[in-house]
Amino acid sequence: MIEAKGVALRYPDQTLALKNIDLEIQPGELIFITGPSGSGKTSLLKLFLGMEYPTSGYLEVMGQLMNPTQAKAIRKLRRRIGPVFQEFKLFPGRTVFENVLLGHRFLHMPKTDLKENSMNALEKVGLAHKAFSLVENLSWGEHQRVAIARAVARKPLLILADEPTGNLDKENALKILNLLASFKDNKTSVIITTHATHLLDCEKYDKLIAIHHGVLQLERIG
Repeated sequence: MIEAKGVALRYPDQTLALKNIDLEIQPGELIFITGPSGSGKTSLLKLFLGMEYPTSGYLEVMGQLMNPTQAKAIRKLRRRIGPVFQEFKLFPGRTVFENVLLGHRFLHMPKTDLKENSMNALEKVGLAHKAFSLVENLSWGEHQRVAIARAVARKPLLILADEPTGNLDKENALKILNLLASFKDNKTSVIITTHATHLLDCEKYDKLIAIHHGVLQLERIG
């Protein structure tokens, strides 16, 4: 699924975001990545999604080499990845259903399949009853669920969730973590970054990874 060897990421302003990352993630694993703000968690997810490229080292995601020479192939790879980032980027003035549908409009699927997948995803996140409500009428937690539905509607093999528990109380944070974990199966891997280590159940995850100042450490194998 993912193989990283000696990966480093340095931004144009010379900030070294990640240093010598070695990591293997297998299909069907649930991975939690922890660490303080600015530690490199989001940068790592951006590498996995192809939003950034390693400055050095070797990175392969689902058999695809991640470097600038592979940009066209990486765009195709993203069709198999479901990202959930902190900025939901929902479209105001649109319904919940429309927001999910628009999230995978570039997948070149038949329109009937797109609609069916979108509604199925809303059912999975518990928002089918609000499918035709405007997104601006939703709570923060419901916005988060729309973002998750948009990610899983494309039936990805890799789900990347960046701080999905941010701005949520303990009860709703647990619901979101359990919801994301429920999408793991023998083919689909789920990678979640979070500050909320006190909410993690070691019996449910496969690996707990900590990042501090861009350095990765495998904390625990579940």
